[in-house]
Amino acid sequence: MVKEVDVAAAVITRPDGSFLLGRRAEGSFYPGYWEFPGGKVEPGETPREALVRELKEELGLTVLKATPWLVRSHRYEHAHVRLHFFEVTEWLGEPNDHVHSALLWQRADKLSVSPMLPANAPVLKALRLPRIMAVTHAAELGVAAQLAVLDQALAHGLRLVQIREGWLDAAERLSFTQEVVKRCRAANAIALINGDSALATQLGADGLHLPSARLAMLDSRPSFAWVGASCHSRAELERAVALELDYALLGPVAETASHPGVPALGWEHFAERVAGLPIPVFAIGGLCPDDLPRAREAGAHGLAAIRGIWS
Repeated sequence: MVKEVDVAAAVITRPDGSFLLGRRAEGSFYPGYWEFPGGKVEPGETPREALVRELKEELGLTVLKATPWLVRSHRYEHAHVRLHFFEVTEWLGEPNDHVHSALLWQRADKLSVSPMLPANAPVLKALRLPRIMAVTHAAELGVAAQLAVLDQALAHGLRLVQIREGWLDAAERLSFTQEVVKRCRAANAIALINGDSALATQLGADGLHLPSARLAMLDSRPSFAWVGASCHSRAELERAVALELDYALLGPVAETASHPGVPALGWEHFAERVAGLPIPVFAIGGLCPDDLPRAREAGAHGLAAIRGIWS
């Protein structure tokens, strides 16, 4: 019988977005493969306690801040491994390769090492997702005003935009969406179209964002580079996981003008619903970029916002 093993894995991240990888030494499983540092959760330990111990033993680092991120499972020949990924953003010490044959800082969009351990491909893709998603509302702002604030946001580093404009008439929606996709492409930003797969295909958008009602109707993942969905419950989040989507949105975390009368989740319930999921989840609902640290403490990958971005 294949044994089951819980492993704590660290995405040790510097402010520039680079993260640390280690190359497995000879004499271990998968020698020469690159991995995120970490190790087995021992009996009586929590995954976080194992993470702190392993990083001290493997790298000589003292963890100051680690937030839960993803939990992914993978079947190797020798074991069924459940990987508890944490983002480590503050630590003391300089990394030393006590157990790895080499250590390197890498970026998900410019990976220069291979091979990676098989379990890590979805993790690397998740690390390419920006932390802030802006959702358009040109129907309220006006098309010209929305494009103007989009240009400003892209110039200041926005790299993930969801185009949600079902309220515009067909001709204006096509023209507006075309402009947003063009501007995002020029800024190397990801452009997602809400709900309309035909339009996303026609304009060559990077991906498709599914409303929760559409998520419930699908039997398989749409064939776009990036696909995500809006969710309001744990069951919907698990549906997104089953369809192998790249991300999900969960909310509303706080009261929002977009959904008047809808009860807010609050951060405690948000954290409960996203715990242990294998895909990144964005918090949404009454938020702005200043809420990002709180969102990540609750286990969110990042946050999505409408008015909180453009204002």
